[in-house]
Amino acid sequence: MTEPVLETRPAAGTPRAVALFCHGGTVASLDPPKERALSLVRMRAIETFVSTSAADRGLTTCLLRYRVAGWNGAAADAYADVRWALDRIRAEHGELPVVLVGHSMGGRAVLRAGGHDGVAAVCALAPWTPPGEPVDHLRGRTVAILHGSGDRWVPAQLSADYAVRAQRAGARVARFTIAGGHGMLRSAHRWHTFVRDVVLAGAGLAPVRPDLAAALDRPAPEGLSVPL
Repeated sequence: MTEPVLETRPAAGTPRAVALFCHGGTVASLDPPKERALSLVRMRAIETFVSTSAADRGLTTCLLRYRVAGWNGAAADAYADVRWALDRIRAEHGELPVVLVGHSMGGRAVLRAGGHDGVAAVCALAPWTPPGEPVDHLRGRTVAILHGSGDRWVPAQLSADYAVRAQRAGARVARFTIAGGHGMLRSAHRWHTFVRDVVLAGAGLAPVRPDLAAALDRPAPEGLSVPL
């Protein structure tokens, strides 16, 4: 794959906002993502659910297919592909608000892209946020994180530490935990509805759900480890 690919599900009628969905990957690999990789299958399922739920409200959804499956150190290939996708979305949709959704490596990529022009909110699912991951660019941005308490691939403590640093940097952060692991398979519907609600609120298409609003307004650490 010479460049990334955006799979788009258009809004029903005039688009009012765009949600960009970014799947997980691996630490290092120059191979293209496999079509049947669980990370891609799960993100496509979430994107389909959100599109089905919200297309009639004016939401266009885009699923990003990376050039390569790995983050690849300083190359940060997934982040580069998210930037490419944001440029394409801006060219197609102008000033419409964009909500970023990412899982695992994709969570890292969308958090790193959260300060870009036009990004209204970020929803990070079990994000891979190693120590030292930058946060200052998120000042003034809204970030919602959901992490499985039993995650063995990306320990939940990583996103807990990241959430504290992002909040200190001036981001509006809410972080929730849920029973289950990295694949978002246990209680899958709760993962799906969380993403839908964050996307709709972030895009300005629906009110902020009460538990998210309460978490965003709480000081650390109360709003950064809320059971879902």
